[in-house]
Amino acid sequence: MVLAMIPVVGNDAKWGSDSYWMGEALAQARMASAIEEVPVGAIVVSAVEVISRACNRNRTDNDPCAHAEILALRQAAQQIGNYRLTDTTLFVTLEPCFMCAGAIIHARVKRVVFAAYDHRAGAVGSLANILQTPMLNHACEVTAGVREEESVALLQSYFQQRRAGGLL
Repeated sequence: MVLAMIPVVGNDAKWGSDSYWMGEALAQARMASAIEEVPVGAIVVSAVEVISRACNRNRTDNDPCAHAEILALRQAAQQIGNYRLTDTTLFVTLEPCFMCAGAIIHARVKRVVFAAYDHRAGAVGSLANILQTPMLNHACEVTAGVREEESVALLQSYFQQRRAGGLL
């Protein structure tokens, strides 16, 4: 059974809301931009507690797998002492790619909330919907578009600066 994605409108930043937690992920994205990485941030929340935070570190770590989601999942697994992250929510500022979607499935994350769609590489609605396909043994709840405009603005600003500097 394929679950429907729930679009979100507005910017209700009350503590504990999706908007609030996405703000935490956006702070991580800003950190990525500050170290000249693509501004993507992720956090993993269990109940009402952040158990991990990460930002993209591909260039910094010379690691093609150092996406914010992968790093946040690794940290969360270490934090709780189990690679199964059931009853957790992953908040990420950009729609997960195929690699990250696979890791999310393997970790058994209960819910994924993302800000901006990635029309070139997104695997949670743009090019495919790996997290909700009936072909796999796990499906996640998905909420899309939480604070999307802020995430898009960060990404656009980053790539405009890179182009202006002749770095793209």
